[in-house]
Amino acid sequence: MRVLLQLRPSPDVVAAVADPAVSTAASDVTDALPGVVLDPSFAPVVAPRPVPAAGGGDPLSLNQPLAFSFADDEASVLVRGEISDDEVSTRITLLPALRREVVGVFADPAIQPGVTCGGTPPVGDWHDVERLLGVADLAAEGLDGSGVALAILDSGVNRAHVARHLGREVIVDVGRSWKPQGVSGRAGEFPVDHGTMCAFDALIAAPRASIVDVPVLLSRRQGGSALDGLLSDAVAAFAHLRTVLEAQPAASRSLVISNSWGSFSPEWDFPAGHPGNYSDNPAHPFNIVVSSLERAGADVLFAAGNCGRDCPDGRCAYPERPITGANSHSAVLSVGGVDTRGERVGYSSQGPGRLFARKPDLCAYTHFSGSRAFGDDEPDSGTSAACPVTAGLVAAVRTLWPASRLSPAQLRTLLRRTADDRSDVGFDDDYGYGVVDPSGVLASLRRRAVRVP
Repeated sequence: MRVLLQLRPSPDVVAAVADPAVSTAASDVTDALPGVVLDPSFAPVVAPRPVPAAGGGDPLSLNQPLAFSFADDEASVLVRGEISDDEVSTRITLLPALRREVVGVFADPAIQPGVTCGGTPPVGDWHDVERLLGVADLAAEGLDGSGVALAILDSGVNRAHVARHLGREVIVDVGRSWKPQGVSGRAGEFPVDHGTMCAFDALIAAPRASIVDVPVLLSRRQGGSALDGLLSDAVAAFAHLRTVLEAQPAASRSLVISNSWGSFSPEWDFPAGHPGNYSDNPAHPFNIVVSSLERAGADVLFAAGNCGRDCPDGRCAYPERPITGANSHSAVLSVGGVDTRGERVGYSSQGPGRLFARKPDLCAYTHFSGSRAFGDDEPDSGTSAACPVTAGLVAAVRTLWPASRLSPAQLRTLLRRTADDRSDVGFDDDYGYGVVDPSGVLASLRRRAVRVP
């Protein structure tokens, strides 16, 4: 079983891992751990220590404001390894007892793209989505994504394909893109697949955004497919994106991260309640990393998943509450799906979420003819499409409203408050707070601009 090991080495080792100018390996962090085969291909990653932002409280509560310490004497380091399946329980119990530097052993589940059940034709096309998103009105307000970093964490982007089908130039920021160890290819030049669809859909509302290509789903593992990765790859990707965010001037900082993937089965995880669990555990290192990056100013969006009761994806193995892990995190925008008529698509996962009950946050458009990444007659579908559609809207807003002016939490609240309510008054498990309403967002931003000097 693949696992993430959280270690607390000496402060000088933490400092070396945190320094982008220093190359470190698992062997620099720890020597042999009993029963664990360390993965030398995975570069160690610093994990912050969560602390209450203001006196008292539970530092792992998702409902409480947190601060995150990267101090050398407080942060920890994550490495990847493998434990024999028949020794998992024993090793997880023994390791922290045998070795003082072992803080915890956590699940490193497979992550896969949110493809959907097929067989139904597209409902409308991307020009309908463009109209529903009010892209002309956004552009008239100067909100086109110019200068905004828009990270697509997926299977890689093919810039030429996206540009050809959008009919305009596409910007891929090669310098700020990243790929897991062992993945070949260049940013913007990966084969046409799921990530290309996501990039196309994000650029509908933010045509001038700079795509940061992060192909986490192309990492290879024994027995894995070409379109899945491990959660540890996402941990490393988020660590890279933190450097991207912090390199920006504080006054104009903006980074939008679109994640159309998730963990579908409890078989890939430790049981709920186990300290190494991911799906239900706010203390899992990835869930803490997500919190810390959002607090630093990044907008993090996740697809709600395609495990809706009407038409679930065949991989869905959670009998209930299928919005799991970071897809249900309180610090992210979890996005369900509706078609261009505003009707919820049957595969869109319903709440409540596992980490935070009120998920999804809202719904956006999917199942339309757009990128043609899977063929001329195949729709851009699943909450995999709805998530980047919303990420594009967020990137458009960030053109003139950086995190210093409107925090990620404030923008999520604005999107939820202005959403077009489609069911029960307020939140419901099918639509969240409703369908995204760009006209309401613009009106709210205009009012806020009048109030803010």
